[in-house]
Amino acid sequence: MSLAARIAWDDTILPFQLDRADIRGRVARLDATLETILAQHEYPRPVAALVAEAALLTALIGQTIKLRWKLSLQVRGQGPIRLIATDYFGPSAEGEPARLRAYAGYEAEGIAAAGDRPFDLIGEGLFAILIDQGPGTSPYQGITPVAGHSLAHCAETYFAQSEQLPTRFALAMAEAREPGEAAHWRGGGVMLQHMPKGSPVADRGASGFDGLLAAQDVLEGTDAENWRRAVTLLETAEEVELMGPHVGSDGLLLRLFHEEAPRVFAPQPVQFGCTCTPEKVVMSLAECSTEEIAAMTTPEGVVTADCQFCGAHYAFDPADLGAGSGDHGAE
Repeated sequence: MSLAARIAWDDTILPFQLDRADIRGRVARLDATLETILAQHEYPRPVAALVAEAALLTALIGQTIKLRWKLSLQVRGQGPIRLIATDYFGPSAEGEPARLRAYAGYEAEGIAAAGDRPFDLIGEGLFAILIDQGPGTSPYQGITPVAGHSLAHCAETYFAQSEQLPTRFALAMAEAREPGEAAHWRGGGVMLQHMPKGSPVADRGASGFDGLLAAQDVLEGTDAENWRRAVTLLETAEEVELMGPHVGSDGLLLRLFHEEAPRVFAPQPVQFGCTCTPEKVVMSLAECSTEEIAAMTTPEGVVTADCQFCGAHYAFDPADLGAGSGDHGAE
């Protein structure tokens, strides 16, 4: 494959539909976007791998939201990795790139115990998807327990349990090295999701992780057969095919699903993007009390704040912040 063709599929999300199986999906490729996200912090490798997986999931799930909406994925655990947070910002206009950002909060001393199972560092916890439709609306939030053996399993369980939508992911991410180039992170994946039905199937019990619903619990008949066939085909995808760059997204779909009549739609470009601004930081600090502002003031007489997503550093004069509705001073 030519360099131009490879670049065309980097940092894109390709929506598709399998017309013979009533299944929709997306192929995501993250190259410079993923490298930029992970370059904001010097994460230990197990943490970086989980952030990469969360970013891929967010890109695949978020592509369906409308212009200017925001989809967030949050994982909160009781293990050494306390938080993984991602945001997908819908494009501001048709043809514009979507923006993606992600970060993790963790306790460094507990990371060494991960071995080759980074997911175990999360422990018990919650997996949440939030959709913000903009000013004047109430954000939607869905929460399920952390379940399974990967973040992809958590997302599959979320869709089966909360939305009754059979969903399957195949993901791959790694530090890749092209001849003559330095190693950098890249990742790719495929998401399959059965089309929504007018009404759920009869309750047949839950056979998924930790007694939660799984795809096979919300499908029956021909739908179930078509789903099993598509998932079986997806499981033949190799990591090098999922990540690219030598196999294009459309080529991967044809290789996997040519008998299912795949139909592709316009690809969505994606790039790293953060929405932090001095004004937003001031608004956040305005919720702090006078005492809290005083406690945050450095010996040099400034209040500082750092964006966890992009690393931007802000410094303010305490006199410009005051104390907002969070003022807990003596009355």
